[in-house]
Amino acid sequence: MDLSSPKEIKNILLQYDTRPSKRLGQNFLIDKNVLQKIILASNLNKNDIVLEVGPGIGTLTQELAKNAGKVIAIEKDEKMIKVLKETLKDYKNIEIINADVLRYKLQTTHYKLISNIPYYLTSPLIRKFLESDNPPQEIILMVQKEVAQRICSKPPNMSLLAVSAQFYADAKIVSYVSKNCFWPAPKVDSAIIKIIPRPPSSAEFGGTRGSAQLFFRIVKAGFSHPRKQLAGNFSKTLKIDRKKIDSWLLKNNVKPTQRAETLSVEDWKNLTNSI
Repeated sequence: MDLSSPKEIKNILLQYDTRPSKRLGQNFLIDKNVLQKIILASNLNKNDIVLEVGPGIGTLTQELAKNAGKVIAIEKDEKMIKVLKETLKDYKNIEIINADVLRYKLQTTHYKLISNIPYYLTSPLIRKFLESDNPPQEIILMVQKEVAQRICSKPPNMSLLAVSAQFYADAKIVSYVSKNCFWPAPKVDSAIIKIIPRPPSSAEFGGTRGSAQLFFRIVKAGFSHPRKQLAGNFSKTLKIDRKKIDSWLLKNNVKPTQRAETLSVEDWKNLTNSI
């Protein structure tokens, strides 16, 4: 059964009286070369446990199962569960779970998160797993091209998403993927992104003085109005006197007139340490 063939995909969906859901962002990968790029980027071996989110009809799932020790496939769509039980019936190392991953509590440790995810799920999914007490060893995702570029961006083009991801992890774009590699084709191109989590140590915040919670409170205040100057954003959001804000910023080599997008993760850490 060739799950990368649009004709075969259509036949399977017709057999189970279903179709790709726009609401759930279902776009099935039909390019075998892209599948291999994901597998190569994942560095899988038979000792690896893989968590896959949104397996769809099981195209990537089959390749993961061939290369890993176990695959845990979490699918929200009940109709796709029926399809998966058919397309994956020959693989004994796959566990299929019908659940919403954002509400699901994973019990497994020492795992890799590898998925071709619906675009709408990107930010909450990355945030959930990077902020988890049980983060994956690696995250390899197919995401919207623009989002991948935002996650990996550097000053002066940072975003709240970029700061959040880079606070917890190192991220890089493995490869860009044309929208024509999917059926049905989405409106935009995609990218394979690799994220390596690195839990921050308390030393980065000057011992007990700072915390991740305080860090993100400051970052969110800075990005509260991304096109406006930092000093104004901080003064209004943190309810601190403007002169004190200016002094605090200048002490950390940040100009009060700068915008949040121009600051690096290290700049935000320095601000957290000295507030």
